Amino acid sequence: MDLSTEYMGLKLKNPIIVSSSKLTGNINNIKKCADVGAGAIVIKSLFEEQLLADSSRLMDQDMKYFWFPEAIEFINKHAKEFGLKQSLDLIKEAKAYADIPIISSINCVTSYEWPQFAKKLEDAGADGIELNIAIFPFDKYISCKEIEDQYVEIVEEVKKHVNIPVSVKLGSYFTNLMQMTHRLDDAGVDGLVFFNRYYRPDIDIEAEKVVRENILSGPQEVTRSLRWVALLADKLNCQLTAGTGIHDYTGVVKQLLAGAYSVQICSTLFNNGLSYIDTILFDLEKWMKKHKYTSVSEFRGNVCKDGTCGSKFERVQFLKKEF
Repeated sequence: MDLSTEYMGLKLKNPIIVSSSKLTGNINNIKKCADVGAGAIVIKSLFEEQLLADSSRLMDQDMKYFWFPEAIEFINKHAKEFGLKQSLDLIKEAKAYADIPIISSINCVTSYEWPQFAKKLEDAGADGIELNIAIFPFDKYISCKEIEDQYVEIVEEVKKHVNIPVSVKLGSYFTNLMQMTHRLDDAGVDGLVFFNRYYRPDIDIEAEKVVRENILSGPQEVTRSLRWVALLADKLNCQLTAGTGIHDYTGVVKQLLAGAYSVQICSTLFNNGLSYIDTILFDLEKWMKKHKYTSVSEFRGNVCKDGTCGSKFERVQFLKKEF
């Protein structure tokens, strides 16, 4: 049975990628993920703030930085040395142990200065870089195009500094996601991940306070990325990966049938343990045997091969249905 596929051009032995989270922030978990069959692992995100302390942002947070600017230099130096070293050491350890792609993740919002550090991640052995870009439309003075331009600039700037492939993990907060993905594709991105699951604050009506208990995805959330994978799989040069709501083999199969090359899983590993990767792969092979497929490539994108994906996935209104 051939489960091999690709992620941003990297060869994977199977489509299961362990996404960036605290689970992939230590070497023991990374080793376990590799041992139970993960196709690739994305290291816990290195935040832009760990690479560069923004002086204006620090001054806004606390006026002491205005009166003691040397503190900014100290914080900047410490953050760079500690945050970057920790990530570099983890990449080196992971690469020394595992024979699967180890991908570095950077959570970022600007294209200034920090992209030069991407080269250090490459030198440490990272097989690729996943840009977790999170620029939210909370400022009424910033236009949609200005936000989109920032995404493209970040990709272009990082690509200047590295030779390894670069992907972008996107959120779905775009006025025209179709155009945005094509712009990133034209900028040379090697892969796109649909979608990032952002922090979702809720309200406890008894305590009358904001709570953050809704941190793990549910299987019902798979359909959001499924729609866009299906609509874009045959329209972009880069390879698409699906994330959020993929909790078992059924979610994996759905995304592959829609045209995804691979999937990223996270919440299901918090719920079921890292060894559940092996269960997903076993069930995937079982499904393939039942449907007489010998490789992933034989059924990837099958539901869209008849040319009707547009009509099936573009509709956003409910149709009246008798129950």
